[in-house]
Amino acid sequence: MADKKTCAVIGSGIAGLAAAIRMANRGYAVSVFEANEAVGGKMGQINEQGYRFDTGPSVLTMPAYIDELFLLSQKNPRDYWNYNQLDPVFNYFFNDGTVIQSFHGKEKFAEEVASKTDDDAASIIKFLEGAETKFNITNEVFMQRSLHRPLNYLSMNTLKGILNFGKIEAFTSLNDSNRHRFKDYKTVRIFNRFASYNGSNPYEAPATLGIIPHFEMNMGTYFPEGGIYKIISSLQQLAEEIGVKFKMNTGVDEIIVEGNKAKGIITNEAKIDFDVVISNMDVYNTYHQLIPSAKKPTKTLNQERSSSVIVFYWGIKRKFDELRVHNLFYSDDDSLEYQKLFKEHSIANEATVYVNVTSKKNASDAPEGCENWFVMVNAPHIAGQSWDDLIASTRSNTIDMLNKVLKTDLEPLVDYEKILEPRILEKTGHSAFGSVFGNSSNSKFSAFLRHPNFSSRIKNLFFCGGTVHPGPSIPLSLLSAKIAVEMAD
Repeated sequence: MADKKTCAVIGSGIAGLAAAIRMANRGYAVSVFEANEAVGGKMGQINEQGYRFDTGPSVLTMPAYIDELFLLSQKNPRDYWNYNQLDPVFNYFFNDGTVIQSFHGKEKFAEEVASKTDDDAASIIKFLEGAETKFNITNEVFMQRSLHRPLNYLSMNTLKGILNFGKIEAFTSLNDSNRHRFKDYKTVRIFNRFASYNGSNPYEAPATLGIIPHFEMNMGTYFPEGGIYKIISSLQQLAEEIGVKFKMNTGVDEIIVEGNKAKGIITNEAKIDFDVVISNMDVYNTYHQLIPSAKKPTKTLNQERSSSVIVFYWGIKRKFDELRVHNLFYSDDDSLEYQKLFKEHSIANEATVYVNVTSKKNASDAPEGCENWFVMVNAPHIAGQSWDDLIASTRSNTIDMLNKVLKTDLEPLVDYEKILEPRILEKTGHSAFGSVFGNSSNSKFSAFLRHPNFSSRIKNLFFCGGTVHPGPSIPLSLLSAKIAVEMAD
């Protein structure tokens, strides 16, 4: 053990856990430092008054990326966690009473959309085939490796990607692309919404983001038995079994840099030397808080921030048969919604609402006859707003919208409530400006210009998580850890 190289991982989000597991499998003695009392970062959970809620990401795609960590450690993933495919995945609710179900597979979903909108099945199939093409072009070139190392461009896959670059629609906004393809505003709204998966504006973000439906609709969406937090607890168990040490309630105050090398960390308890440091902290905060004297990549760090969220965790004293695990209630005017969000740093009176109900699949998440509602509205990042007023008005408007569509009276049914909002995300989630996803993708190349997984100026310092390459979401965060570790070792 004394001869092992050492690695510090700052933060225990899913990328931090993945990085720790991968480094341990490469022979490093790994210590994870977490400022909070539980692992998981934004992927936490609430257990109160008979209700359980996953606090963060709720849509699971590409579970094989998680299984890979167990297989790498010579373990059977099914001994730790399991999952089942969801089909249908979403219920999409519109104010005129239309409900569109999101099915797995191109043909089935295309038939559903064609039966309930003015768009034909062929246009939906063509769109989803295009999403698959975008994935095939960008997967090896962009998602699986760093764009910031010249040697990575010297491959046949990269050459193919460059030759097919026009097919990823980097110079067209997602909204313009969708409006060109579809006649019905409902279809446009469905596919515009995927920009919110990384906190971006479909009226400005490139149509490259049209790749996201490929993960969800073509490749499949899954529900982990026990909920999303089961992924986190299983990865923590695996990490501990292979020798990773966890230091909870131990914030890192500084990364020690001598010359041009990261040499260790200073916590609220001690100064500790390490051969490698991997930060799973928001990259903006890593620079400004942990290495404040280092020269900063100002252009990257000062890009437009992503949106944030307001989440109402509601225990509901009734079951709603019309809901699934995943539900979206669309506003009538998404142009106003995104104008308010990104230009005015506010929230429209009628905003699209996402409702996640895990008790539909995991009955123990709510008392008998009740449901656990994770009710999310996109919010701006912190920019001087009066948050108490904005949260109160958003809560009222959200209840009004859900009452109208579901033909109910929600207020007396709310048996439990807790709220997550940008100030909490900034304070306890350590998200700069309360932005959930770091930088937005509201320019043609911003999705490709996220901070790299390494420091070009400080050796032995690496980065993983949703605020660096290749971006936010469970799959991309896991890939960020993989890229960082491959560079570190």
